[in-house]
This record gives sequence, C-alpha cells and structure tokens, in this order.
Amino acid sequence: MIGMRMGLAAVLAVAGTQALAADKPARQDWIGTWGYVSAPLPPGAAPPAAIPGPPAPPPPVAIPLGPLPVAALRPAQTTAAPQILIDNPGHVPVLAVTPDLADVTVRQIIRISAGGKRLRLRLSNETGADALALGAVHVGEAGPDGSILPGTDRAVTFAGRPNVTAPASSPLLSDPIDLPTQDLDRLAVSIYVPEAVAARQPRTLFDYVAGAPGDHTADAQLPQARLMRVPAYVTLVEVQPDAATNVVVTLGDSITEGATSTNNAFRGWPDRLAERIAPSHWAVVNAGISGNRLLRYGAGPAALARFDRDVLSVPGVKAVILLEGINDIGRGFTRQGGAEPVTLEALEAADQQVIARAHEHGIRVIGATLTPYQGAIYASPEGEQVRQGLNQWIKTSGAFDGVIDFAAAVADPKDPLTIAAPFNIRDHLHPNDAGYRAMGDAIDLKLVTGR
Repeated sequence: MIGMRMGLAAVLAVAGTQALAADKPARQDWIGTWGYVSAPLPPGAAPPAAIPGPPAPPPPVAIPLGPLPVAALRPAQTTAAPQILIDNPGHVPVLAVTPDLADVTVRQIIRISAGGKRLRLRLSNETGADALALGAVHVGEAGPDGSILPGTDRAVTFAGRPNVTAPASSPLLSDPIDLPTQDLDRLAVSIYVPEAVAARQPRTLFDYVAGAPGDHTADAQLPQARLMRVPAYVTLVEVQPDAATNVVVTLGDSITEGATSTNNAFRGWPDRLAERIAPSHWAVVNAGISGNRLLRYGAGPAALARFDRDVLSVPGVKAVILLEGINDIGRGFTRQGGAEPVTLEALEAADQQVIARAHEHGIRVIGATLTPYQGAIYASPEGEQVRQGLNQWIKTSGAFDGVIDFAAAVADPKDPLTIAAPFNIRDHLHPNDAGYRAMGDAIDLKLVTGR
C-alpha cells in the first residue's frame, strides 16, 4: 500500500511538472488582454507637481517626468531626468497635471493584445479613499488623435445601469460589451467624471481630456481635447476569445510599464512581445509600475505585496515575466550609505517567493536580468555589485522556469555595465523605443508558451 501511495505521488509530481512546462490553452470564458496598474499615493503624499507643456507642440513632444524619488542622491551626478515622448500628429495641446477632475470627460487609449467576441472593462477606485462616481462610460475603436471610429461606439453598463459609483478602495467590472475585436486593436475608453474626487496618482502616460465640461463620452471627437496626465480609471480589459488563449503577465517597474516609450504609440517591450506572440494565442497584460520595488513601497505597493491583485487575479494567466529589483538596488545604496538597505540575499529570497506563490497556482515564472544602469542618477559601485550578483543568480540558479537576458539585449558591447547609446534616453537607465524593441525581440517565445 505504501509503495502504491509513493507511486501515485510520483505520478502526480511528474504531472504537475509537465503542467508547468507546457501549458494547454486556457478554457475560461474571459481572459485578460490589456492591463495598467493603478498605484496609490504613499500615505500623506501629495500628487506630483504640475508638468508644464507648450500649448501646441510639434510631434513628438518631449515632456520631463521629473527626478527619480530617491533620498540622499549622489550630489556629483547631474544625469538628466527621464522624458516621455508623445505621439501627437494632430498637435493636441499638452497641459499640466490636473489632480482634481470634476464635470469632465477623460478618454484613455488602449491597445489590446488578443481580440475576442465580446469584451468587458475593469474600472478601478482601488487608490481612492472616497467613493468615485462615474456618470457614463463608453468604448469604441480608436481613431486618430483620440477619436472614435464611426459605428464602433458602445455604451458601457454596470448591472444594466449606465452610471455607477465605485466604493472606496474597490474595482468594478462592467457588463459584457458586444464589440468584436481583433488582436492588437486600439480602443478608446471614455469616462465622464461628474463630481470632484480627492487627488490621486496620475498615470505616467498622457490621456485625452475634453476642454469643455459635461458628458462627451459618446462624442466621436472630444471638444477642445487636451493631453494630460490624469488618474487611471481603466486597469484591465478582458475579452471572450474566439479560440482558447492564455495570458502572460509582465511584472516590473517603469522599464516594464514602458514609461519612456512614445506615449500612445505602444512601443514598450511588453507591447513588442504582444505583437510577436499573438499568433500563438497568447495575450499580454502589463503590470509594471514606475518606481516599483520588490521589497518596499516605491510607487505603489512592493511586488510581493501586490502579486495577488496584479497577477493572480488576471483571468487566464499561465506565465509571469519578472523584471524587478533595480529600484531596490538604486535606493539601497547611496553615498551616505543605504538609507533603505538591500542585500543580494533579500532580493533572491523575494524572487523565490514570487516563484513559489505562482507555482501554487500552476503559473510559470520567467526571470529577466536587470538592465545596465551605470551613469544613472542612483548608480553606485556597491549597487552594481548586487545587480551583477542577482543577474548571475537569475541565470544559473535554476529557480526560474526560464530566463530572458534583457541585460545583454541592451548593453553596450564595449562596456556591458552601461546601456547602449542607441537604446538610451539620456538618463542611462530607461530604454527608448529602440531599446524596448530590442528587449521584446530578445524573448524566446517558447519560454512563454512552454512549447
């Protein structure tokens, strides 16, 4: 009997390993096809200062994101702040952050990774301390300059109602929407916010905002449209795919979010992965947050703290690509010493936690090496030693179900400690569009699909 039990246990163990190694297509009705993580402000913090922009800039427009939020930076370093480029062929005015919105319509441009017969939206008030009233929500296929293509506009309902109030700290899932979509379609989601809400963290990217008050969610073109950084309202798009489709979630910081890729052009490395993997019936959901860390609050909860919400809750997820740790390292080592110290062992343990928690749910974890950062505003020799140690562990420990060498993909061949000049946007940390493309092209798709 004992022998039979041991034999059965061995069979189950092998079956579990095979399930992680080669995924069968997901069978559920809904899958995640696009994501944006809503990051709350730290306790007691105010929204970022306004970012000025010219009234009618030529395309593309370079907008500084501001200095990295790092205490006790090395005073000798004068690296320029990262910038965001805005794809703006219509010369839509680019204006400052408006943290308090009331009686205004916001239009968010989204590119889904996998299409389907129907879709639904997850709207978020997870970062809000008060209830959030949404007067109306519409979705349609996106045209130029934030417009909606004729015949595609759909009103979004919630339990059959056209308006809804999201409780504090909660998300909302819409009713199914009869809008057939194809892989890599661009959608415009329009949200009317009737009442003033408490200030909250804006998106890194810029959205279209109507310059005239009132509900313009059904308008093909927003009146007096402006590009502004506003809070994230839509955080997940789900579809009912025509064929069984799996999901990979990309978990990371600003380099995963694509903060320095061209705004609304979808040129981050997860966007490039979506383009390459769509024919294999895989969708990509981006769970990157600018400033995020593995172990401590950065911009939003640490990766370990948000893993259940931002990864496990995504329908259809079968794999995760983990690219986290550079902000832990950068903020852990300063000229004055580690104000927020971090060790190689702590980062390795955090990665192992992600792997263990994912494996409990049959999800494979692909580790990605941290990209070069020598010359960045928070670079240090001590931090570089930890980065190299973590990358070596990622590549050789066997802890992950696969490894992507992003560091090698963007490093300067003559100086591997720095990001190659053609891939950098002057801050020696964040890739430009070309750098993100090199990262997306460096991914062996078999690591994700398992076959």
